Amino acid sequence: MPAELHTREPRPKPAPYVCKSQADLESHPTDAPPTSVKSIKSNKHRDNLTLHDWLTMFSFIDSHPNTPQEYIVVHFKTLQKGALEFMLSMLSQKLRGHAELEQHANSHRNALSGKHPRAVTSPEVDKALVLWVRSMEEKGETVNGPMLCEKQK
Repeated sequence: MPAELHTREPRPKPAPYVCKSQADLESHPTDAPPTSVKSIKSNKHRDNLTLHDWLTMFSFIDSHPNTPQEYIVVHFKTLQKGALEFMLSMLSQKLRGHAELEQHANSHRNALSGKHPRAVTSPEVDKALVLWVRSMEEKGETVNGPMLCEKQK
């Protein structure tokens, strides 16, 4: 075959990387726990809410004790900033487990950003791992997943 048939056109060069502006970085506080807040225009349905979202809802319910659950669902769905979408059945279910969720909020450092409770099958091992990770962090060591798996054995 002739060599000129196998030549290719040069590919276009990729666009330069666009850095986030300082205003974008400041609009999202880093010390706030993650949340499932959506804009009102969102078409996405049935995302699991974080524990922080549920505790925010519980405080609203505590401050408005005679408000029907249907109105609570509508209230959080139509917030201009920080709208939360959930179904009435999910609210009823979470209200039944209100006390357990409050306890879970204090169980560990990242509990508020979690969407499901952490399942600990062996609390003694879990406590020992927490102590080991803290000691490693004090030494300036980095702990990774394979190290934790090896330590659990």
